[in-house]
Formats: sequence, C-alpha cells, structure tokens
Amino acid sequence: MEKLQFDQMDEQVFYERLDNGLQVYLMPKVGFNKTYAAFTTRYGSIDSQFVPLGKDEPITVPDGIAHFLEHKLFEKEDYDVFEKFTENGASSNAFTSFTRTCYLFSTTSNVEANLTTLLDYVQEPYFTEATVEKEKGIIEEEIKMYRDNADARVYYGMLENLFVNNPFKIDIAGTVESIYKITAEDLHICYDTFYHPSNMVLFVVGDINPEELIVLIKENQATKDYDDAPEIKRIFPDEPVAVAKTETVEKMQVSTPKVFVGAKGIVDESLSAKEQLKVTIALSVLMEMLFGDSSDYYEQIINQGLANDSFFFESAHEIEASYCFIGTDTNKPDEFATSARERLLAVAEMEFNECEFNRVKRNEIGKFLSRLNSIEYVANAFTAYAFVGLTLFDSIDILEELKLTDVLAVAKTYFKPEAISVFKILPEA
Repeated sequence: MEKLQFDQMDEQVFYERLDNGLQVYLMPKVGFNKTYAAFTTRYGSIDSQFVPLGKDEPITVPDGIAHFLEHKLFEKEDYDVFEKFTENGASSNAFTSFTRTCYLFSTTSNVEANLTTLLDYVQEPYFTEATVEKEKGIIEEEIKMYRDNADARVYYGMLENLFVNNPFKIDIAGTVESIYKITAEDLHICYDTFYHPSNMVLFVVGDINPEELIVLIKENQATKDYDDAPEIKRIFPDEPVAVAKTETVEKMQVSTPKVFVGAKGIVDESLSAKEQLKVTIALSVLMEMLFGDSSDYYEQIINQGLANDSFFFESAHEIEASYCFIGTDTNKPDEFATSARERLLAVAEMEFNECEFNRVKRNEIGKFLSRLNSIEYVANAFTAYAFVGLTLFDSIDILEELKLTDVLAVAKTYFKPEAISVFKILPEA
C-alpha cells in the first residue's frame, strides 16, 4: 500500500489499486468510535447514453435506471441485506446522484463482517423480470411523492429551465413513464458496464488497521472473476449557452411562494481536473461574497422583506455541468426574482473588496476544517475527488492559494443574460 501523508491536516490515507482495478482508500482515525465505509461507482443519472461493455455502438437507456439499479442491488434471492447489516450492528444505506451511486454502512463493531457484506451484495447482482416489475410500483410512489414536494419540485424545475440537452435537467429517479420501460436486461447492461471494479472506489474511515483490512479486501476480491475493462465511453449532448426557459410558474399547495433564480455556466473541457476544481472553489467563494449572510445584499433583501430565513444559495461545477441557484420563500416573488437576477447580471461590473475576499476565504477554510470531523463527509467527498484523480485535501491547497483575480475571472465569464432563468411556485388559491 502507498501511504498518502497530508501533514498540514495531520492526516494519512493508505491507498492501493487492486489487480481488478478497484481503488481502495483506508483512512485511520484513532479514537473515533464509528467506522464508515462507502463503496461507490462512477455512474449516476446522467449516464443514460453510452457504449455498453463489449459493444461498438452507443445505446440510450430509460431515465432513472441508475437509481432503479441502486434499489435492485439490495434485493437478493436468499437473504436480506439490511437484516445482515443489522445482525452485525451496522446501519446501511445508499444514494444515487447525477454522477455517482454510493453504497454505505456505518458501525461501531464488526467492521470486517460488515465490509464483506458490503462488497458481496454490491458485486453479486440478482435481477429477474418478476422482481424488476415489482420494484416499478415502489419507485413510482417515490417519484410521485417527490413530485408533490414543493421544495423538490422547485429544485428540479430550475434544472429543467436551465438545461436544453444536458441530462442534469432530468430527475435522478426518472419519470413514471421512463421507469416502466426498464427491463432486467437493461439493468444487466448498465451493471456490467458501470459496476466493474475499475470504475469503483472503496473508502473506509474510522479507528481501523489498514494493513489488516487490505488483506481482507484483497482476499474477497480474489474470489471474483472480472475481465479487463476498457474505458467507458459516455456520450453527452452539446449544451448551448442560453437556457431552455427564461421563466416558469407553477401552482402547488404552498402557503408562501417559492422562487429560484438560476444561472448556467459553460464548462471549459480543456481544463485539467485541478483547474476545474479551482473554478469550482472560485465560484463557491464568489457566491458567498455575493449572497452570504454577511453581505450587504443579504441584509438588503431581508430588510426589504424580499427573503426570509429560508434564503439559500448553492453552486456546482463539474466536468458535466456548471450552475448556481439562489432561492427563498417569499411573499414578494416577482420583486425577489428581479432583484436576484439584477445582482447576477451586475457581477461583471462590480468592484470587489480584497478585505471581504480574504474574510470569505478564511471562513471557507474554517468550514472545510470543521467538516473533517465528519467521517461521512470525508468518505463521500474523498471518493468524488478520487474519480478525477485528485484528493479531498487538494481543495484546501487550492483554497489557500486562491486569489481575488481567480474569483474575478469567474465573475466576468459566468453570468450572461441568456443563461439566467427563474422558477416560481405560487399558492394554488
């Protein structure tokens, strides 16, 4: 194993890529009571067009299939996965995002037994047409539940407004219509293509012995046969600068209107992974300077009654998509939308204060350091970085070296009039 030493954080991570391609990261945290393991594949809801393993021509699979597959991996012919974890004192779960699917457990005991269960149930799929059909009704109810949730609706509605072709515009769970098109054969094709160990990362963090744990992992993987996997060919459509819709208004059973204002960025695919991460961090710092609770703008919209304590903002910048949101519950939806939109459009001409930048930067560094106390955050964030050849701690190095000019570069290129959209949910009455 290779030992990755991060002296600044006083952390070390043990790393090894196994013969089958699986990347294993083991992070000892002496004195921690809980151990957390995440077994993740670089496969999410946006991976609907790809060339299947062993084939030459691309295919398109139904929307929501990555999430559907996550559900199905918990079903086995002769045992209950959750029951097995419970018997060994562990809590297990899974989630599907736009770009990843993660299977996890946390425990205070029996780490080896639970880790074996995690590896085995994820790597031993069991699909039949009968079990697939049964699952469709369950996921249909889940989709309908989120469709009736105003917070979820305004979030996904904003993505639908922003993106014309990019699959980020599609709900991670798909639609009721799309999931009923899924077959057991579809699931096998997706599983065989994206669940090869070479497309996966195993991260374990807690009071563990890396040398003992890597022996267990290697012995487990040696019992399973995998062909050499070629590079996965994913297909993403071109995305224009302009949004799909400049404004959408829907009515739901809410007492107070909900408003999101969003902006879409265009990703420069020529940038390296580290350069992309720098843009991600610069965009995050920019949003904090523009909309953070210590900004003049935040004080202004609160005093004017345009927003309340539900106000929030977020940004995301990945190789597949880039966007940011500002949102709130407000009885002045039109005024808030106009104000937030004008704020975004004025960014390119703003005079940014070096002192304010340094204050936000210090605050972001502090938040990063505090998150390191959460082993759940460490495992999931470290995994995301590993898929692009970076480590979680690369972000703190970039953040500390970040300059105001880096933020200004993002500010001058990101917000365009044609790339901004508004999504409102108003009360039905």
